[in-house]
Amino acid sequence: MPPEQSTGRDARICALIGTGHFLSHFYMLCLAPLFLTWRQEFGVSYATLGLSVALMSATTAVLQTPVGFWVDRWGARPFLVGGTLLMALSVSAMAFAPSFWVILPLAVLSGIGNSVIHPADYAIMAGSISKGFMGRAFALHTFTGNLGFALAPPVIALLLTLMDWRHALLTVGLLGVPVVAAILLQSRVLHDQSKPKQKEAGPGGRELLLSRPMLLFFAFFLLSSMAGSGVQAWLVTVLGKLWGTPVLAASTALTGYMVGATGGTLIGGWIADKSKRNLLGMVTVLTIVAMALLLVLGMVPLPEVALPMVALLGGLALGTSRTPRDVMLKDACPPGQIGKVFGFVSAGLPLGSAITPVPLGFLIDMGYPWLVLPVVAGFLGLSLLCAGSARGAADRSARTARASQAVPAE
Repeated sequence: MPPEQSTGRDARICALIGTGHFLSHFYMLCLAPLFLTWRQEFGVSYATLGLSVALMSATTAVLQTPVGFWVDRWGARPFLVGGTLLMALSVSAMAFAPSFWVILPLAVLSGIGNSVIHPADYAIMAGSISKGFMGRAFALHTFTGNLGFALAPPVIALLLTLMDWRHALLTVGLLGVPVVAAILLQSRVLHDQSKPKQKEAGPGGRELLLSRPMLLFFAFFLLSSMAGSGVQAWLVTVLGKLWGTPVLAASTALTGYMVGATGGTLIGGWIADKSKRNLLGMVTVLTIVAMALLLVLGMVPLPEVALPMVALLGGLALGTSRTPRDVMLKDACPPGQIGKVFGFVSAGLPLGSAITPVPLGFLIDMGYPWLVLPVVAGFLGLSLLCAGSARGAADRSARTARASQAVPAE
């Protein structure tokens, strides 16, 4: 296939997969802006309202791994279509809920649909995207998900100024229907990952996920997410406590960090495609830069005008490291097992986001806000140790597998 045709095909695949991933993240955050309205209409507590988001997120995290097994066994496309449609229809159905207690099982159904996205998307990209575009494809996938998170609150807020909450949910929910139609119409360009021949089959699914390399990759993703969640949750508070930074200036610094982290994924994809041989080195350098800049924010009294720039550069370094990280995991996957691996390892991302805010909040409550960003930097340092060990263990496992296949049968 000529390069221009290959690039056009890759772009079409990324658009299809990315749109579904955008909706996946959008639906995860489209309920929170409705809480004040729901509390007034349904008369339930804030804790009960939070249960809707918690159930959706928990269902997604718990089911990703088993869905990954099914994707590897039966193919990704049916699950991608079914999962996206289930998400869309579940959110749409919330518009007709007579009470809040009907919304909760619909949130679970949406979480079931959402659990399909990561294992199916990565399996399809591995089988459909040309090797020279793989890093950029992974980067665009991450970028569209982050964009979904970013746009959900303002879009829902805007719709609430134009219509009631029921019509707003129905509108955003039905957006998924044309996406499903587009995936079905363009399904000929979406190919499943290649399956290994029987004699080349690697370890069983459970054995693979509990192997040293995959557990280390899980820890790598978990610790990276813990660090990112700590910055997002507490940077504004920490800057205020340490240096008396006004909320507006501290919020601008957080915005700079988020913009850098989101844009960095695209830069990381380009770098990953151009420098495939030293992905671990890139991740290491970029993460150390991010650690250093976060420590500067937490230990050096900077002028307010410098805070957003330092935070932007820190987020940019961390965001740029994410795509090489994902490509490293893909390269460590045995043939035909990408669904279960990404389902399992990426479950560390929501888990990490859930773990960090409370203990770091306790540090602030106890009068140690100066410890928060060093602890975050420590998480990043530990993640690097896991990354290096995971890559080394994966390389050793691959060499062992090749050697065992090379031994002639008795």
